[in-house]
Amino acid sequence: MNKSIFPPPEQSDRNGVLCFTRDLDCKMLVDAYFHGIFPWPYDEYSVLWAAPKMRGILPITKFHIPKSLQRELKKDRFKVTADTCFDDVIEACASAERPDGPGTWITSKLLRAYKKFHKMGFAHSFEAFNHDGELAGGLYGVVIGKVFCGESMFFHESGASKIAFCKAVEAMKTAGILLIDTQVVTNLTASFGAYEIPMKEYQKLLEELRDDKPTPAIFQSLAN
Repeated sequence: MNKSIFPPPEQSDRNGVLCFTRDLDCKMLVDAYFHGIFPWPYDEYSVLWAAPKMRGILPITKFHIPKSLQRELKKDRFKVTADTCFDDVIEACASAERPDGPGTWITSKLLRAYKKFHKMGFAHSFEAFNHDGELAGGLYGVVIGKVFCGESMFFHESGASKIAFCKAVEAMKTAGILLIDTQVVTNLTASFGAYEIPMKEYQKLLEELRDDKPTPAIFQSLAN
């Protein structure tokens, strides 16, 4: 898949906006992630496609766990699984409010598309359950070859999403994932070792590691 339906990523504006579309389907998602582009929530009618000039990444070999979180992991408060309830995870992410304003992170159009993307074997979830069997936190993202593109996290109980992420990285190592695409660098991802690189450098890494084939059972080490 060398030819893209999207404009070249280097044509994005200074805010990282590449283009807008009305439609969103799985074919478009495969194309976008394969070329270093991702959808960004905008409104219920339009999809904003982004290709930031600087890209947040976290190589698996650079991943580290803050000491405070290491102590939490030893408490064994949650059981972490993979792909056991993708729909519940993405809906919980969608119901979380944005830290920069009102509204949801994920529109209904994105919800429908990513649920189908999961069934195809591209989108994956990691979920943390408490000892009562309740969903306490989790995250989801997209696998393109040896790259995990993180999309969103949520928590109902303190620390649940962070612990799910730590266990997810362990599963990624077992599955052969080499790079986590964090899109942007936040205080949270920076605490795990994420940093920014120019788009051109990210594109080179992606070309070496990408694959447009689905991976439906890649995280078997966290099978329920």
